[in-house]
Amino acid sequence: MVKVLQQILRWLFMRIENIFNVAFGDKMNPFYHLGTISFWQFWLLLVSGLYLYIFADTGVHDAFESVESITHDQWWAGGILRSIHRYATDGMILTMLLHMLRHFAYDRYRGFRSFSWLTGVALLWLIYIAGVNGFMLVWDRLAQFVVIATAEWFDVLPMFNGTLIRNFLYLESVNSRLFTLLAFIHIGAPLIVAFIMWVHVQRVPRAHINPPRPIAIAVTLMFLVLSLLKPIVSQGGEADMSVVPTNIDFDWFELPVLALVYVVNPLHLWYWVLGLTALLLLVPWLPPKKRGSAQALTAVTFHPDRRAVSARFDETLLDAGLRQDIDLPYECRNGGCGVCKCTVLHGRVDPGLYQPSALSAAELAQGKVLMCCATALEDAEIEYQASAAPKAVRAYTARVVHMHRLTHDVMQVLLRLPDGEQISFKAGQYVNILLEDGQRRAFSFANPPHQPDFVELQIRLMPGGRFTTHVFETMREGDEVRFEGPIGDFTLRESERPIVFVAGATGFAPVKSMVEDAFKRGLKREIHLYWGVKALKDLYLPELPARWAREHSNFHFIPVLSEPAPEDRWSGRTGLVHEAILADFPELQQHEIYACGSVRMVEAIFPFLKQHGAEDGACFSDAFSVSARSMAFQPRR
Repeated sequence: MVKVLQQILRWLFMRIENIFNVAFGDKMNPFYHLGTISFWQFWLLLVSGLYLYIFADTGVHDAFESVESITHDQWWAGGILRSIHRYATDGMILTMLLHMLRHFAYDRYRGFRSFSWLTGVALLWLIYIAGVNGFMLVWDRLAQFVVIATAEWFDVLPMFNGTLIRNFLYLESVNSRLFTLLAFIHIGAPLIVAFIMWVHVQRVPRAHINPPRPIAIAVTLMFLVLSLLKPIVSQGGEADMSVVPTNIDFDWFELPVLALVYVVNPLHLWYWVLGLTALLLLVPWLPPKKRGSAQALTAVTFHPDRRAVSARFDETLLDAGLRQDIDLPYECRNGGCGVCKCTVLHGRVDPGLYQPSALSAAELAQGKVLMCCATALEDAEIEYQASAAPKAVRAYTARVVHMHRLTHDVMQVLLRLPDGEQISFKAGQYVNILLEDGQRRAFSFANPPHQPDFVELQIRLMPGGRFTTHVFETMREGDEVRFEGPIGDFTLRESERPIVFVAGATGFAPVKSMVEDAFKRGLKREIHLYWGVKALKDLYLPELPARWAREHSNFHFIPVLSEPAPEDRWSGRTGLVHEAILADFPELQQHEIYACGSVRMVEAIFPFLKQHGAEDGACFSDAFSVSARSMAFQPRR
């Protein structure tokens, strides 16, 4: 029964998430951030609640009047924040329910995860209780109904035995001590919630407690718009115990249990609520998950770190690595973005559940899995593409030791680091040249990693370009240059697929680094380099790839000129570079495509290549845009 229910829910979630991936992109899919969205709504609750508490009063008649003053006299602040406070409560309950339901559907609530599940159940009830308690503080006719219904429901318990409702038979029975108690509960519950939320994420390695900034802004704006379009207001005037409240706008999202008090036996309702709570608390063990042939504890070795860590049964490769301080690449942690893709080198691994767009069937057949979904069934070895996160970037100071004009608009610049200093990088990465005012200009390494004593850059003159003009007109050997790096993850993936490089203009620089590195490492994969330029004068260092082709049987060089001049006497390939590729490879499935050049070139060629079988997961680019790529690492001011 449980498996059938999980399959139905999983089917629904997979399709809804796929739709949201199309609409918002895999990195901004709200279904992948339900937990952090719940945290964000809690922060909104705290901020709005603190503001409301400053102006609210806890006297019998003052409570209603103070809330009315907050709502209407300062609608532009208190009124909006009152509405946000209510909507954020509803939203938090909704996202928490979806979060738990999703973990149930994907079977991520058992074993060591049961602790987070149990604290999640406690959090859900605490938020619900605080929300119901919040209705009482307004002391309008809806608050009157909530207080009386709650008292009648609790009165069926033997410990109260009808004593609570006596406090609300007459108006004179209600005094200010009630509101002091309600305020105490309304402040105390969120404090307990904050503590349990902190405990809740302790079992999650490197858990995020805030969603991506665009999602946080979108959620806040949504509540703001709702507050303006449908503001929360008091109902029916001040509570009056001599009158039965009628014609109230009932909140069926937070108060359905109280409505049932007058429909079913209140004691039976207690049985249902307590039974549901007990069922939720026992869910991780109903029924117990069988291990089968999987080991209770496995050893997973991560490459290129060459570090072995222990992974518990049903623990994802990502969680196991992060828990033991390996810096693994990841984004959504829900099998939707593909950032944590890795290759299984040895051992049996269950790939788990994920979106097909994040991992194709062909990639799975090649032994690739997503670390956020895959679990080791036995001792295993995996290899991942090490993430070049900004935190690993450091600044260097070097001197220009050589400058050579390769063509009329391309300058080769060699930077030498101080004696004894080297820079460790991967072929395909780049550096940011630091200008005096803090601006950055990005250029790829042209030298391979086994030449770490210097940095080779191939700099193209950009009309009106501040730094490139400086390079061509005023830079001299001996000048000091500051840069930061290495940056980027545009590097060769480990596989057996043939490689197709597509270079445009100075896109040859990272190709040179990667090809020379591949030769150094003894890579035997077939490599085809298509280098597209306008005319022969734009083709610099052509003798280098021609020599590679002579010396290495697996390397093939195909220069393509789009507009050869008559004096070029060009007899080679002409036209657009992607047309030359498609002429040689009508079917690009099972190939890896590495495109290096301008954003415009990459955006132009990839759709054509994908129409001929190139797979999303096998197309990589280092789209060269100085401003776009450099701005990504601008320091915050």
